[in-house]
Formats: sequence, C-alpha cells, structure tokens
Amino acid sequence: MKRVGILAGREVTFPEAIINSINHNGKGKVTAEMVKTGGIRLNEEKRYDVVIDRISHEVPFYRAMLKRFALEGTYIINNPFWWSADDKFFNFSLASKIGVAIPKTVLLPQHSYIEDINSDSLRNLEFPIDWESVVAYTGLPAFLKPFDGGGWKNVSKIESLEQLLYEYNQTGRLCMTLQEGIEYDQFVRCYCVGREKVLVMPYDPSKPYLSGEQYVPDPDYLAPELSERVENDVRTICKALGYDLNTVEFAIKDGVPYAIDFMNPAPDAELASVGEYNHRWIVDSMTEFIIDRLERGFELPSYRWDSLINGIGEEGKAASGNES
Repeated sequence: MKRVGILAGREVTFPEAIINSINHNGKGKVTAEMVKTGGIRLNEEKRYDVVIDRISHEVPFYRAMLKRFALEGTYIINNPFWWSADDKFFNFSLASKIGVAIPKTVLLPQHSYIEDINSDSLRNLEFPIDWESVVAYTGLPAFLKPFDGGGWKNVSKIESLEQLLYEYNQTGRLCMTLQEGIEYDQFVRCYCVGREKVLVMPYDPSKPYLSGEQYVPDPDYLAPELSERVENDVRTICKALGYDLNTVEFAIKDGVPYAIDFMNPAPDAELASVGEYNHRWIVDSMTEFIIDRLERGFELPSYRWDSLINGIGEEGKAASGNES
C-alpha cells in the first residue's frame, strides 16, 4: 500500500480534508496520515511514498528531514531542495525572460547585517544607494517587500521617497525588493496543481484576512481571452519553477495580467479563508493528482548523488531525467 504523509502546522481544515479525501479515494491502495516524527537517524528507512509539505519553510528541522526523506525516494510536494534555493526576485527575473508580464522590480541591499559584517565586508556595495534612480525606475506608488517573504508580512506601500527611506530603515537584516505598484482594474489569485490544472479565483487583497470577502466566486470575472492568458502564464511559471502546488497572483491593468507573487509552495487552503468552493477544488485536485501519479509513477527529480546510490552511469542518468 502506498503511503502519503501530511506535514502541517496550525492548519486544521486542509490537512483533515486531504487525509480524508485520499483515504476515501485511495480505495485501499493509498493511505494518508499526519507525519509523526522525532529524531531522524542517519540510516532512516523510507516511511512515505509522498509527503505534502505545508510548514518546513518555518521549521528548519522539517526542511532537513524532508531532504533526508527525498534521499530514500520519497516524492515531496514541493521539492525541498529547490524551495530552499528559490526566492521571489529570481522568480520575477525568470518569469520576465519567459514572456510573463512582471512589474518593474529592484533588489535592494540589506539595511543591517550580523555583527561580523563590517564596511570592509561590503566593499563591493555602492554607498549610499542611489534612491532617486531606484524610484525613477519603479515609479510610485511601489511596494517594498522581502525578496523571499510571504503572507503579506513586512510589506509596505510606498507613496514617496521619504516614506521609502523611513520604511527601508525599519527592515533590519531582511533583504528587500521595491516593486512597481500596479493600480489594477482586476486582481486574481490562481491555484495550480501538477503544473497543469489551474483555478482562477477573483481576489481582493484589500479585504481583511478571514473576512469572507477576499474571495468572491465569479466564473465570468475575466473575459475568455484574458482568462486563457492568465491560465497559460500560471502553467508556464509553475513548469519553469517545478512546483506541483502553488498560487500565482496577478494584478490586471488595461487587460495586461502582471504576475506579482508566485512563490507560494504552501498556499493558503483553509476553509474559513478561501471559502467552500476553492477549498473543495484544491482538496479534490490534489487528491486526484497524487493518486494518479502514484498509479502511473512520479517523475522523480534527478540529483548528482543518484548515480552513486542507484548505480546509474552517465548514460542511464541522462535517460532517467534532467538534473535538478
């Protein structure tokens, strides 16, 4: 029997729903449960065929554990090696190169550093930053936000150069980006499962979290051609990044969908937050994806250690898939 483990934090409804759904639809061939773990041994045996990771970005022990699980052939949703290396500024740069509309964005040096870093350590950096040039490029309003953050944490809307300097001075050791603010006509958040299946959700980021007003189901919210472009952009982004579960947000202005956030490998799926329809869609889609792939076989990422562990030579390695 195939086993699926769920690694979660304070979430309640999504972990419970995905476990129940997989157990119901697995028909005795696939079973799902919450992961239980303590110390991880060097020679740990394989426990799960698949693990859905919802929390390792906040718990380093879990991230290290998942990398160890991957060494035994467990398929992790999402790949802990890539997730560890990824950041939003790289995402913006990559998406721009592959034809997705991206707001003008600047990566900024940190404001503060650990004690061992001094002026000699930073001799490659310009000082002071040419703030006028930065603002001239992005324009105002703009958004100051962490280059690898999430959940709208430490995000500020910047209306003036003076405000930018004030907010930047509060960021401490966080590495930030300044991104052009799109005064959007429409805004959508899109679930993507398996790099193919997409749900476009009308979304109002100005509404309070858990207000029940952020997500308002409307199948006709986007014109057909615009909806098709958004869906294609979502697939393009998730295929390029290799995420099997993600959300992509678009601020739409004058018919152009600007991708403003798409590094969300553990996207919000709680019932009270996303609503019944969206919650049911993501649970059903993830269940279908996992059971289908367990039956047909996952395309496991290929790493350089594969050839040593599995006795695969360079020819077999090339045939088994690309390196990650």
